[in-house]
This record gives sequence, C-alpha cells and structure tokens, in this order.
Amino acid sequence: METKYQRVILKLSGEALAGSKGFGIDPATVQTISQELREVHQLGIEVAIVVGGGNIWRGSIGSEMGMERAQADYMGMLATVMNALALQDSLENLEVPSRVQTSIEMRAVAEPYIRRRAIRHLQKGRVVIFAGGTGNPYFTTDTTAALRAAEIDADVILMAKNNVDGVYSADPKTDIEATKYESLTHLDVISKGLKVMDATASSLSMDNDIPLVVFNLNEPGNIKRVVLGENIGTTVGNQES
Repeated sequence: METKYQRVILKLSGEALAGSKGFGIDPATVQTISQELREVHQLGIEVAIVVGGGNIWRGSIGSEMGMERAQADYMGMLATVMNALALQDSLENLEVPSRVQTSIEMRAVAEPYIRRRAIRHLQKGRVVIFAGGTGNPYFTTDTTAALRAAEIDADVILMAKNNVDGVYSADPKTDIEATKYESLTHLDVISKGLKVMDATASSLSMDNDIPLVVFNLNEPGNIKRVVLGENIGTTVGNQES
C-alpha cells in the first residue's frame, strides 16, 4: 500500500491507556492500541511514540496539594515511563520489536534518549517509545512530541484524542454550535487559543514546519487510515490545505 508518511510520531495521552476506567492502565485497551500499531508497522512505516502519564499522575494535582511544581512534574515523568514499559511489553507480545528511551536515565529498564540511536532503531524497523517527557519540569508531553519530531525529522505528529474526531471551535460536548475545522494553520491554533496542544508545542511545530493530524483514537483503524492519507480529523500545518 502507498502511504502518505514514512516516519511518524504518535502522541498518546496517558488517559488513552486507561480505557473506560479513566485511571491506571487497562490491559485490553493497551492491547487494542498495540494491534493497530502492528498494522501500521507492517506497512513499513517508521513509528515513534510519545506517551503521557495523566492516567497515573498529573503535575497539576501535586500543585493543588501544595507540592512544589518541579517535584510534581518529575513524578509525572516517572508515570510516563510506566506507561511506556506497558506499551512496549504489549507490542513485543505481538512480535513488534520496540525500544523505550527515557529523558531521565534509568538504565535498568530503558535506554537513555540518544537522538542518533533513536533514528537508527527506526531505520531498523523498531518502534521507539519516548518516555520521561523532555526531562525537564514545566514542559508537557505535547512539547516533547514536537521536540522529538523535529529531532528525528518526522513527517508528521499524529495527535490521537479520546472520543474527539478533530479540532472544534469550542468544546463539542458542551456547545452544540461548535464547528469542526477540516484544516488549520499553527498560527490559527495559537491565535484562537484552540486546545490542540500547548503554545510551546505549537510554536515548535510551526517553526520546524511539522504538520499535525488530530483524530479520534477510539475509532478502530484510524491510525492506519491517517498514514494512508485518508482525510479524517483535522490537519494543522503552516498553510491551510
């Protein structure tokens, strides 16, 4: 099959791994995501993944408890490592070779993030899972996705959302007049304050001319549809398509 993209970064929220539970790691959900990733991998696509940790811990929760923000963020980074290891195990049970690379070194469980090694893994057909965020507090995993996409020269960032099929002018769950955008520019996202990714991540994507496709993860087969070039979700780039 002819594919639209050759090297992609899939941004998964921590909540995506929690399934209907809303917290923790749901094995059935992780397996379903892994099976879809196997189908994409079998097309010869080079797949890298940035995973969040909100299903286990959020820095904002720590702040509400009076915890120092940096400390809370580091705990969130550790949560992303747990998610990455669960995803790696599920992929390898399906015979999809994978590597976890962390921004914070923990050599007993994962490789440290090394840009050239990550690219080499991708070239050898291994799925690379980036964990630990950027390794710095005050940055989200959205920013990690934009940063890693620029570093490994990814063709696109696939923003997989839970039960949201694109970018809307307002929250479609609370505003019946919310309209869906087929395409946007990064500048539109920033100026309109749309909740696609945080401003730092949007700026990074704009500066490095990295397109985004925002789509519904919960629709079976959507990851494969996106890489094959089907027009689903919302495309964000430096020029409207």
